[in-house]
Order: sequence, then structure tokens, then C-alpha cells
Amino acid sequence: MNNIEQVDLIRDRLIAEGARKPEIVRQLALGCLGWPYVFGAWGEECTPSGRRRRASDAHPTIVSKCQVLRETNRKSTCDGCQWFPGGYRVRMFDCRGFTHWLLEQVGITISGQGATSQYNTAGNWSRRGEIREMPDCVCCVFRRKNGKMEHTGMHVGGGVVIDCSTGVSSVGMSGWTHYAIPNGLYSEEEIPVETVRPILRKGSTGEDVRKLQARLNELGYDCGAVDGKFGDNTRRAVIAFQGAHGLKTDGVVGSQTWAALDAGTDVERYRVVCEGVTLAQYHKILEICPLAEAEKE
Repeated sequence: MNNIEQVDLIRDRLIAEGARKPEIVRQLALGCLGWPYVFGAWGEECTPSGRRRRASDAHPTIVSKCQVLRETNRKSTCDGCQWFPGGYRVRMFDCRGFTHWLLEQVGITISGQGATSQYNTAGNWSRRGEIREMPDCVCCVFRRKNGKMEHTGMHVGGGVVIDCSTGVSSVGMSGWTHYAIPNGLYSEEEIPVETVRPILRKGSTGEDVRKLQARLNELGYDCGAVDGKFGDNTRRAVIAFQGAHGLKTDGVVGSQTWAALDAGTDVERYRVVCEGVTLAQYHKILEICPLAEAEKE
């Protein structure tokens, strides 16, 4: 895990090299991985006194996760704390504080004290909308529930989001409902045309799963009903497709699998009959050909 000094060096180096603002934001977000979540924090140093100022009954972990402030096994200093690497400080954030701080590093300020007010302030953004329309670029993402934005993070490209929920971590696209591109991060001409393709796996549901199932069936990889539910049949079809196209056979539809599906090409396939195999041998065959079927003699 990086400390404050190391992340500041990343920022200063990129600025000196003339890096574009989206790249600076992307690398800073990645550089902060592992830093702590503290409700109400906007990027100040993580210290016992700073945590004490933010402490509240509604967020007891602000105190309980600090070895200097907690009631049990209390220590007198930060030495040995996971957020005091090598004797250097890290910063602390909540979700809206994290995205706000990242953008401030490139001279962009977004108004609003919370995720909802940030998203609803039209002047913050050059473009915003539903997540299915999000171009593949660095931008803020939001999760709406019961009419409010309950969470926010930073999309850094390729379906990867860095957010601060229980701490700064890397997550996928699942659950995000809206996106917003900050004013001043891109010119309108720089915003990519391509939209982000969601990462799908067993348990995923929705319209994107239906499109996946329809495409697999079209290419001859039978996944059954086009019902928008990524179950065992869809996973077997994905694995078979991946194996036939030299991709990692993990059953997860990411950028490479989407690209192969979009290409619309297929390879010649053959029916092979293996007689007299044992159950153990059949399971070995399944590792190579996930769609293999067997009949008991």
C-alpha cells in the first residue's frame, strides 16, 4: 500500500510529464488502493485526532478500527497499524470525499456535500446519464436507490471502478446505475464513442445477459432460453465459446470475450463419440469440452 508521499509523487510526476487529466485521475485512484474509509472524510491524513473529530455513534468503526482510540487492546501510537505503512501516513475518505479529492488533484471541483447533490448539480458535469449509456472513459459513477444516490465511485476505464466503501478498493460495474463526466476532464471531442460492456458471470441478470444468451445461441453455443438469467447452461456455453476462441475458460464475460462475441466469427466444430469411458474419465473430458454429454451404458 502506498503512503501519502508516494501518491503525491505519482501526481507530481504525471503533471511534470504533461499527462492528460483522465490519466492522472486514473493512476491516483489506483495509487490509493487500501486507504481507509471514514465517514465524512474528504482526503485529510488518517490520524487518531482526525478520526476523533469525525467520530459519531452512527459510525462506530471510525473509533473501533483505530488502535489508538478503540476500547480494547488499545495502543499508544500508530506503529504497526495497517494505515501507517513504514511510519508514513495515508489519507482517509468516504465515497463522495474520494471522488471529490481525486478531481481536485487535476484542478476540478465538483459541488455538493453528498452523492445525490453532486449528481444533481448540472454544472458539475459535461455529460451524465444511465450507466448503460456510459462511454468507456474516466468518470464518476453513482448508485441510485429509492430516488437518491447512495454511493459513488470513479470509473477508471474498461469496466473497472475504484470506490471507497469499506476502504479504497477495485470493483466491477455491478450495481452502478448512473454516470457523470466532470466538466474540464475531457473536451467533448475527446470522450470515447464506445460504451462500457458489463462484466457478466453466473448470477448476473438483465438485458445484457439476454443479449449474451441470444448471441451465444446465434453462434451455435446453446445456452437454452433467452431469459436474462446467467445460470449453469449459460456458463457452460460461455466456457465452450471461450475454449474454442483461445480465451481463458473461466465462464466470466469480460472485455476479451465480448470482443470475440462481437467479431461474429466462429471456428469449425465436430461431434466426437467416446465409447466405454468411466465416470471419472467423463469428468476429465468435461474439463476440455464443457458441453460434453454422456449416456450411461
